[in-house]
Amino acid sequence: MNLNITGHHLEVTPAIRDYAQAKLERVLRHFDHVTAVHVILSVEKLRQKAEVTVHVRGKDIFVEAQDENLYASIDALADKLDRQVLKHKEKKKEHAHEALKHQATE
Repeated sequence: MNLNITGHHLEVTPAIRDYAQAKLERVLRHFDHVTAVHVILSVEKLRQKAEVTVHVRGKDIFVEAQDENLYASIDALADKLDRQVLKHKEKKKEHAHEALKHQATE
C-alpha cells in the first residue's frame, strides 16, 4: 500500500502523520486490495479538514470530514472510511455470490 499524506496551509508533523497512519491501518485491515491511499489535511479558517482517497481494484473511495480539531476530523474520517470500505466489500461479496448463483442455474 502506497500512503501519501500532504498538508495544505499546515505542516504535517510526525505525530499527525503517525496518528493518521494508525487510524487508516485500522480501517484498511478489512480490505486487502488497496493499492494507494492519498490523505490531504488542511486548515480553512477555524475548520480543520481531512480528506482521503483510497484506490482499490475497480473503484476509488473518497471521504472527507471537518471539525474544529484536526485529530477529531481524522477520527471522523476514519469512521466514515470504515463504513465505506465495509459497504464496498459487501457489494463485491454479493456480486460474486450472484455470479456463482447464475453459473449454477446455467
